[in-house]
Amino acid sequence: MSERKSQPKSQKAKSTTGKRRRQWGAMLTGKRLVAAVSLVLVVLAGTGGWWAWSGGHAQRAVEKMRWRVIAATSQLGFKVDEILVVGRRETRQEDLLKAVRLARGAPILAFDLKAAKARVEKLPWVKAATVERMLPNTILLNVEERQPIAIWQHKGEFALIDHTGEVIMRHGLARFSDLIVVVGKEAPKRASSLLHMLSAAPELIPFVKAAQWVGERRWNLRLKGGIDVRLPEADAAAAWQRLADYERAHRVLERDVQVLDLRIPDRLIVRKTPRPESDKKKGQET
Repeated sequence: MSERKSQPKSQKAKSTTGKRRRQWGAMLTGKRLVAAVSLVLVVLAGTGGWWAWSGGHAQRAVEKMRWRVIAATSQLGFKVDEILVVGRRETRQEDLLKAVRLARGAPILAFDLKAAKARVEKLPWVKAATVERMLPNTILLNVEERQPIAIWQHKGEFALIDHTGEVIMRHGLARFSDLIVVVGKEAPKRASSLLHMLSAAPELIPFVKAAQWVGERRWNLRLKGGIDVRLPEADAAAAWQRLADYERAHRVLERDVQVLDLRIPDRLIVRKTPRPESDKKKGQET
């Protein structure tokens, strides 16, 4: 078992002071190295642009020198040791790494940030991304993913969409079955405003299963229990709120109803579910 012996105060103070000086020296050296390398690359890039105008041979020479500098900095530790990802939930890690196209140990100053950003933003779930270098050895990838709000049904096919109407994915939608289904060619573009309208009576939202954009001007809703709700073209939120008032007062959604028509202001037209012929005959016999 080892023991740690105490040192005299004067000796301990000298030891601590020397250690701090070495730490600050290493830190300053690292910062200066980063600044120097960055300055060299910037100068080379600017010079290359000027020489590209004056002659192709000079441009090739500068580009060759640039890659020599990058190779040298890699030997000094300017190479990828870690890739940090922030904001990823639905996007698979392997898909992100494939899009980034960067392996550990690669020269970090040779990495094309703009090209990587463009590739990452092509992934289905990614709405926006930023890619940054954290010198000397880390790449930071910040991802903003799309938020699904509805499932779009069109021509017998289904797709998950976000609030802008963009399609996120078309397969593996079972886990999003609790989202509202919107039907119609232009329905994706109007899905966000539909949900905003439905929030006028949030207590009715759990009843809504699907919504169809009709005649490019208004919505028909399909509620649980097979009830169709016809909303007006103008002021649909007020009509939806009116239905909520009827439901609180009369429990209309619990009745034998097939259609609730709200297209006429201040009125609710109710169409009951047709009775089967067998039930009609029984009623007549009794």
